[in-house]
Amino acid sequence: MAFELDNILISQILFHMENQEGVFVLDARKNQIVNSTNIDNNDKNYIALPQWSPKDGYRLMEKFTASLNNPVARQELTAALNKNKGVFRAFRDVLEQYSEIEKMWLKYKAQKIRDRIIGWYNALREEWGLEPVGIEPEDTSSLVLEDFTFKEENDFTITAKNADGELTGQISARVENNTLYIETLEVIPEFRGMGLGKTLLAKLLEKADKLKLDVSIDIPKETDFFSRSLLLENFKPSMQRFIRKKNF
Repeated sequence: MAFELDNILISQILFHMENQEGVFVLDARKNQIVNSTNIDNNDKNYIALPQWSPKDGYRLMEKFTASLNNPVARQELTAALNKNKGVFRAFRDVLEQYSEIEKMWLKYKAQKIRDRIIGWYNALREEWGLEPVGIEPEDTSSLVLEDFTFKEENDFTITAKNADGELTGQISARVENNTLYIETLEVIPEFRGMGLGKTLLAKLLEKADKLKLDVSIDIPKETDFFSRSLLLENFKPSMQRFIRKKNF
């Protein structure tokens, strides 16, 4: 029996997929989730929910951890996943120390399970001879940025602070010969991989554009991954720096 999949029903299915205390099915006539106990298994109005096991949950935690750009949190989450016992509890304990990353995880997890639900629904629609519905694209890039405040401390210094007022990042620069030289661009390790560095840079570039200034920045070798963000902002490499270290 065909039924419409709306956000309310998706939320109900998502909740019951993770419920390991029973087996649940969808009553397509009422668009409700019910316990499979004492139902007629031959009644086609009762539809089995998408499968979701602890193994699926573990794989999802692995993928999320591997995708993190924050090296500190990634290392601690990896250690939690490598435990012999209490992996899920250990994973949650680590996330509780990083509230912003915990929000990213909850969003990531909900999106992935939602994708599983929509894939299940499209398989049913194919059986019904109907066109599939689209899957909404993921949007985690700005998930936690709304929890941070950005403030201009002076003409060319901008700071980022979290909801508790703690300094999480800063960019500062000086002007010389019509060029804005970025001297500091730093994000506290616990808050890296959340887009703070890109946002700080973008806000400073807005000021540079208004003043019609060229912009120069040196990127240390260990942070050359940030060059991708610079290229997107139309920066061009202009020189290569060589350094000779003392060997005694």
